[in-house]
Amino acid sequence: MPLPQNAIAKIVRVALEEDLGRGDITTDACVDADARGRAQLVARQELTFCGAPVVREIFRQIDFGVRVSLRCQEGERLKKGDVALTISGPAAAILKGERVALNFVQRLSGIATLTRAYVDRLPEGCSTRIADTRKTTPGMRILERYAVRCGGGRNHREDLSAAILIKDNHIAVCGGVRQAVLRANASAPHTSRITCEVDNLEQIREALEAGAEVILLDNFDEKQLWQGVNAVAGRALVEVSGGVTLDMVASIARVGVDVISVGALTHSAPAADLGLDWVTER
Repeated sequence: MPLPQNAIAKIVRVALEEDLGRGDITTDACVDADARGRAQLVARQELTFCGAPVVREIFRQIDFGVRVSLRCQEGERLKKGDVALTISGPAAAILKGERVALNFVQRLSGIATLTRAYVDRLPEGCSTRIADTRKTTPGMRILERYAVRCGGGRNHREDLSAAILIKDNHIAVCGGVRQAVLRANASAPHTSRITCEVDNLEQIREALEAGAEVILLDNFDEKQLWQGVNAVAGRALVEVSGGVTLDMVASIARVGVDVISVGALTHSAPAADLGLDWVTER
């Protein structure tokens, strides 16, 4: 799924207003208006690259004369020293967009890299999916979810209108799992599955009897996971969430769950180390 251009443009516009709203007095003072140059975006660690469409839009908004040339594909694994893309054109424009471009690609490549690490931990031939959650940076969700896809992961619901997911506080307000699932089934569109989060085996039974189609096992240990999957017995999809680390992925997948959702993909991914190196023309 490519990124919608209007969404990229809106996010980039805000970022440029934040960083370049009153101009770049250093570049304007030091760089001739007609100077031209070229720079390379270089990986300084092994990573999964993501963010080229955003870089293109940044320099499109700054100066149409800047050219961004890709040297790799979105979602491609890069080694330390690999060049992801080159940027050429008016030197002042490149300098003015450098920090914003790096902020985006470091963040998005960090998410893609962490997602790829989780996906790589799935046992060979396993059908379990690694998915993100709504624990995203406000205003950045569409980009961060795109980065998850570039890393080989899947997206959970886009927003609160995208799917019914009954969580612990819904259950508390409604007075129990059964009541919450029945109410959801009474008003849900026929195209929407009912997902219910549970934290014990009794809630699994209640959710299934009330018509839940996806059971989300929240913070279950390994023994409880086996018990939970056996209790569901194929009558619903099984999702696991809550504190899933890289070291836990393989053992969880072997239990036979359908989805492992990981909030850390977006809320805890470290920035990937990429730098913009100026190329001296001879």
